[in-house]
Amino acid sequence: MNREEILSKINEIFQDAFDDDSLEISESTTANDIEGWDSLMQMNLIEMIEDEFEFQFTMDEVAALKNVGSIVDIVASHV
Repeated sequence: MNREEILSKINEIFQDAFDDDSLEISESTTANDIEGWDSLMQMNLIEMIEDEFEFQFTMDEVAALKNVGSIVDIVASHV
């Protein structure tokens, strides 16, 4: 699975999580860019990504999340 495919799946997860089919993210998207992306939503997103890609983030990986690109990097290292 390449970065583009991973980003596309993550975009679908974000659309589901925020209940907004028009939401489009990029690798540079951060929590500051999306209303409602708080710490509770962060944990929800992590769980949804883990379920979709069938792996678990380590605590170090969770701490390293800075933007969507960092999520893609971590997912790519597991799939």
